[in-house]
Amino acid sequence: MVPGKLAIVVPCYNEQEVLPQSLPVLQKVLQQLQSQQQISADSQIVFVDDGSQDQTWSLISQFSQTNANVAGIKLSRNFGHQNALLAGLSTVSDADFIVTIDSDLQDDPQVIAQMVQQYYAGAEVVYGVRNNRDSDSRFKRTTAEGFYKFMNFLGVKLVPDSADFRLLSQRAAQVLLDYPERNLFLRGLVPLVGFPSAKVYYRRQPRAAGVSKYPLLKMLHLALDGITSFSVAPIKLIMGLGLVIVAVSLFLLIYTIIQKIRGDVVSGWSSLMISIWGLGGIQLICISVIGEYIAKIFNEVKRRPRFTIEKNLYHKQKHEGKND
Repeated sequence: MVPGKLAIVVPCYNEQEVLPQSLPVLQKVLQQLQSQQQISADSQIVFVDDGSQDQTWSLISQFSQTNANVAGIKLSRNFGHQNALLAGLSTVSDADFIVTIDSDLQDDPQVIAQMVQQYYAGAEVVYGVRNNRDSDSRFKRTTAEGFYKFMNFLGVKLVPDSADFRLLSQRAAQVLLDYPERNLFLRGLVPLVGFPSAKVYYRRQPRAAGVSKYPLLKMLHLALDGITSFSVAPIKLIMGLGLVIVAVSLFLLIYTIIQKIRGDVVSGWSSLMISIWGLGGIQLICISVIGEYIAKIFNEVKRRPRFTIEKNLYHKQKHEGKND
């Protein structure tokens, strides 16, 4: 077996605290795989700077100058985590297989060896799946479980407890890059690629340094992108909601008539307040849901680039070479 070239793509956004800790760990993984002749000697760690405002790019540049197996690309601004991943995948087009992992290394890099073994066994997509959520808060565990159940209810096939820690063969990566969506939810897109797949399980660790770049609002936005990018069920639910409102309105009409007959109601108050607040709120919700889909259409039809690479040390290194 001729060992293939591995590229580890690491998206980064304001990660100056954690990068000095992440690099030695990832280098050790590469060295172990190379000593076992699982990967080729030109395998790379590729950091993707997603428009960081701290010293992240300076650190990446230093790493690439002093380490032959480290490279980096710098995006012209912050395009978002999902687009940064695509930028990395598009850059490492000469690799035989690619692993994507976040720079905080909460996803266990030691299971990359298992992913590589699954690749050689025939899997072209290998998912890293958490076997526990002990490091998450009760709220996050509950909402994550609810999200996966809801997406399954909508007919969207996701791999539960699997985020963006995965291995892709070059063929699978190229198929993924062919998907033209601008509103990205890679956890939903990757299963659509097909090809033989496998799973490896690991225990998620607490963040070593820095702060999470996915606070609650970003997580909610990602979940909303996932729902609206893969299902029109919310729009269909609006019709059902309209039918429910009609039924409730009929019930309230009967109730109001009965109360009027009993003389136990202020004339016009009940029907007026219920109509204004109830229907007004429902209409705003419905308009917002429809507007979300229209906004996605608006973004898609413009066909703007999903990312712009400002600096590319990977290609420079590959063509010119460098020494330790």
